[in-house]
Amino acid sequence: MTIHVLPPHVARLIAAGEVVSRPLDVVRELVENALDAGATRLEVEVEGGGLRLVRVRDNGSGIPAGSAGLAARRHATSKLAPDAASVDAVTTLGFRGEALWAAAQAGEVHLVTRPAAQVGACEVLACGDEVLVSRTSAPAGTTVSVRGLFAGLPARLRTQVPAASEVREITALLGRYVLHHPGLYWRLSVDGEVRLTHAPGDHRGAVASVYGPLSANRVLTVMADGVRGVVSRPELTRARRDRMHFSVNGRPVLAPPELERAVIEGFAELLPAGAAPLCVLDLTVAPEDHNPNVHPAKQVVALADLPGVAARVRAAVATALAAHPLARAVPALTAAPEPAVTANESFPALSLLGVYQELYLLAQGEGDLWIVDAHAAHERALFEHLTRTLAGPPTELPEPELLHLTPEQTARLHERAPELQGWGLTIEDFGAGLARLRTVPATLAALGVPRLHEQIVEAALGDGPDPRRDVLARLACAPALKAGMLDHARGEGVLRALAACEHPWACPHGRPTALRLSERDLAHSFGRRGVRDVPRGRDAAPGVSR
Repeated sequence: MTIHVLPPHVARLIAAGEVVSRPLDVVRELVENALDAGATRLEVEVEGGGLRLVRVRDNGSGIPAGSAGLAARRHATSKLAPDAASVDAVTTLGFRGEALWAAAQAGEVHLVTRPAAQVGACEVLACGDEVLVSRTSAPAGTTVSVRGLFAGLPARLRTQVPAASEVREITALLGRYVLHHPGLYWRLSVDGEVRLTHAPGDHRGAVASVYGPLSANRVLTVMADGVRGVVSRPELTRARRDRMHFSVNGRPVLAPPELERAVIEGFAELLPAGAAPLCVLDLTVAPEDHNPNVHPAKQVVALADLPGVAARVRAAVATALAAHPLARAVPALTAAPEPAVTANESFPALSLLGVYQELYLLAQGEGDLWIVDAHAAHERALFEHLTRTLAGPPTELPEPELLHLTPEQTARLHERAPELQGWGLTIEDFGAGLARLRTVPATLAALGVPRLHEQIVEAALGDGPDPRRDVLARLACAPALKAGMLDHARGEGVLRALAACEHPWACPHGRPTALRLSERDLAHSFGRRGVRDVPRGRDAAPGVSR
């Protein structure tokens, strides 16, 4: 790659250049340089928490001999054309031309590089503004070593975190790059000990390298236009969002809340409130539709169409989840199946075996024992029925009803009134903390639910992101079968209704509708061996994880 010095008018446009304030910054910049050089193998070495040594070795394209002397000069880059228009269409991870220069201001830089077609390598020594270039021999690629960080800057050196803390963050950073670039070979060594390795593979393999095989076995592939990666099954969740990872055009970024929210909304009721999944999503946008120059470390990017990107993420996650069986396995616990038509191909045809505690249905399907929560299943069926029948002319109340609102509800009413009216709910601010309910959707007006109008308004003006969904979920719960109301005939009806659901695996509030116990697990629990120990049904299907 040919290096040139950016003209001053272009350099000023990217004046928020990165500053090497800690070893982590050096690792990030050198790794990005290697990725931009097309490397397929990256080896990172750290000693003394990075203060003693940071070394990144790659097999990328290397730097030609004629340009090696410019590599450590400020604003010298091969990644951005010397014209202002190029700043608006960045296609590389690095582009400011400050990484090696900044590292040389903080320590001693030793660079050895050779393009594959070049005879002999170049060696560059840089410290401060002094640069020495000589010839040497080396394999194709580039090795950059930065030694003695901040040795000449005692004030900066005294503010560094302990070596163990810096290594933890460097390891986490390399893990992010592994997750978003799983097709490459990665190795991280700390003080001579290998801490992280990854052989080329897919996103699932990267999750295994970073978070272990148990997590990797519980992720689903996401593949849509502009969105690629994996997302965890509903049973693999955390209270924090620290395992929700995004990249934009190959650059790991701190995701805006809108993207995290889009993933969670893609799970809908499959995810309990307050839980967050594991996800690794690579987003692709046109170069001119994002700006990576809004953060000194380029960890934050500005997206021209953030709502559009969030909508694609939400749809991609929902599609991935809908394509897989999501029943959760029963912890270690005969009638022939009857054919049934299912709206969701991953849900089995179930035949009822019995009723337990007047709430749970015991059913058989695909050779497995299924336990269905009748209330959750009935609630799911009612929710989908209300969703399908919501469209249509609303019902005008004979006498508009006055309801009391809190200040927060009043503020949400001003924000949401047009949206609510769009699906048949007309609420007018009446002043003095009151609202007037004039119309409700016809399908809701027919429900025999106590405090119907009050519940509709409370849900529509609640703090959830989707008022329409919140209203339907609340109203589906009230008439659903409760404990003590279930018999065999009603159980058959619940199974038929659940099988006809588009998303049968969870109620609108996120509780599972069905649990599965395979015959093989049952045989193991009873110590059986032989033919009963053979995988059947879903356990025998290739590529289907429990």
